[in-house]
Amino acid sequence: MNILLLTQVLPYPLDAGPKVRAYYMLRHLAQRHAVILVSFVRPDDRPEHVAHLRGIAAAVHTVPIRRSAAANAVAGVRGLLTGLPIAVVRDEMPEMAARLRRLTAETRFDVIHADQLSMAGWGLLAAKAAPSRPKTLLDEHNAVYKLAERIAAESAGLRRLIALREARAFRRYEAAMLRAYDAMLTVTEEDRALLETLEQEGIRGQRAEVSGQKSAGRERELEVGERRSRFTVIPICVDPERTPVAPRRPDGPPTILHLGTMFWPPNMAGVLWFGRQVLPRVWAQAPDARFVVVGKNPPPEVQALAADPRIEVTGYVADPQPYLEAADVFIVPLFSGSGMRVKILDAWLWGLPIVATPIGAEGIELRDGENILIAPDAAAFADAVVRLLTDADLNRRLRAAGRAWVEARYSWQAVYRRVDEVYARLLDRG
Repeated sequence: MNILLLTQVLPYPLDAGPKVRAYYMLRHLAQRHAVILVSFVRPDDRPEHVAHLRGIAAAVHTVPIRRSAAANAVAGVRGLLTGLPIAVVRDEMPEMAARLRRLTAETRFDVIHADQLSMAGWGLLAAKAAPSRPKTLLDEHNAVYKLAERIAAESAGLRRLIALREARAFRRYEAAMLRAYDAMLTVTEEDRALLETLEQEGIRGQRAEVSGQKSAGRERELEVGERRSRFTVIPICVDPERTPVAPRRPDGPPTILHLGTMFWPPNMAGVLWFGRQVLPRVWAQAPDARFVVVGKNPPPEVQALAADPRIEVTGYVADPQPYLEAADVFIVPLFSGSGMRVKILDAWLWGLPIVATPIGAEGIELRDGENILIAPDAAAFADAVVRLLTDADLNRRLRAAGRAWVEARYSWQAVYRRVDEVYARLLDRG
């Protein structure tokens, strides 16, 4: 089978959740099929990263993504005029359209697999350009409209107004993409439920329109589509076989670690909340505790936390191993988001004890108190962190239980076999 896989980020190295999902999906599909990967790339994507992927896929094609303040301003105007999300409009690159048209003219694809909503439009463009229309599969890492709504709820002022506008635009756009694709993957049951509801809202709207046109045949077709779910839940997975437990380094002060891309608004808001509302409560009981923030592009508000010498903001680090070895607690302090936080799977792999908010752990199978501690507010979060800093036995038990849990439930070699069933059903419909 020939598969065209489209990704918005180059899926290697594995330093972000979207890359982890796309990378192991590529690894799985390439075991049995000819997969051609087409991905946007950024200035920090290196030739050796592309070379690594060429060792897996049948071919890899890259398209540079261009970002600038001027381009963002133009995208903002175009988004307002078209009603599309600005985040979608800003990535409309003629080079990507030309590449996809050429590839679909040269190769007959059986399936076009779009990774994330950001590539959904490109997947439809490729499908329409193909001489014989391939099946289409959309891998939804998040219910994006819900993520946008949560970000808007956490924002204020002009940022809130912009976020509300984006949330409304994403709701319309995501609903349209769901109706256009033949099948969808989600990473959590929560997202499946949200997206199925969004799809049904669109179907009911279509039915009303169709009824107005007195087209009973089309109305019956929509009713059949409504009954048959086109969603399959397959979680993001990791590779326990290739990821050893990070050896613990007992020397040094008690250390709390946050690891994640800092230009993502939920991560930024979570770190600021922890630094301003939780950390003073922790210091009241453990005054020598350190807080280390590791992640790409920390904004000025996050960098300002490092004015206290007990807080370190590193920015991007190529090898986080020294920070993993020094960590006594790994935190996931999120209050907005959707999908799965791969950082929890990674922390379990590394053998680190985790404290997370309920939204931070949303969509992940877990056992609170056995392999993770869940804390809904600042007081509970501080208490959980202090417990892990002071209770060596609890710390040790959570480390071992987390590693065992991720090995049993989130290994891509076992879980992604279910993708084959999705592909089989998709092609049978043809």
